[in-house]
Amino acid sequence: MSRHLLSEGSVIVVATKNSGKVKEFAYALEKLGKGVQSLHDYPAIPDIPETGTTFAENARIKAKATGDALGVLALADDSGLRVEALGGAPGVYSARYAGEGASDADNNAKLVAELKALGCEAEDRMEALSGMGMPVDGSKPLSRAQFVCALALYDPETGTFVEAEGTVDGVITDQPHGDGGFGYDPLFWVPALGRGMAELSKEEKGAISHRGEALKALLAKLED
Repeated sequence: MSRHLLSEGSVIVVATKNSGKVKEFAYALEKLGKGVQSLHDYPAIPDIPETGTTFAENARIKAKATGDALGVLALADDSGLRVEALGGAPGVYSARYAGEGASDADNNAKLVAELKALGCEAEDRMEALSGMGMPVDGSKPLSRAQFVCALALYDPETGTFVEAEGTVDGVITDQPHGDGGFGYDPLFWVPALGRGMAELSKEEKGAISHRGEALKALLAKLED
């Protein structure tokens, strides 16, 4: 798989039903003149089990299943949150942290509750994070964290993948900041910008987010 794929066909199918992800991919790929469809456009394709133990494995699983079923280029991501105080959890279980079918609100509530149960509001922990450009609205930092995104672009004609990964570091706070984004964005404070992920415009988020970084790396590989 190489640069010639950028001119093959007008559409890449993104292997997700997550509307937030679809919007981010569409924004990133429109500069290539590529249209984006998603699994919302192909309701006959059943949910794809995410049986991998890593983000990269799950991305490959979803891309291959979608590409083989439709016979088109398929792009899949698996992304999630690694929280230092939880030993890297929720990790690959980020979307279903509070159980199958859990909402973003459910997952966020469980995350805050578990961090508080571990004593992450303790003064010494907050003091350790206080120099990281934390919010001044009275909300408390609970743990360092990292968003991770693994991407896999699959070509069913050749059975090959182009893969990339991106990350962004931040801090989980006990209160949300902003009402944009999705997933854990409202709780994810970005010290480098002094704002929450959910407070960023799509342009700002695309410039620094884990998904934005992964897309940059993927496109660079395709353009080699």
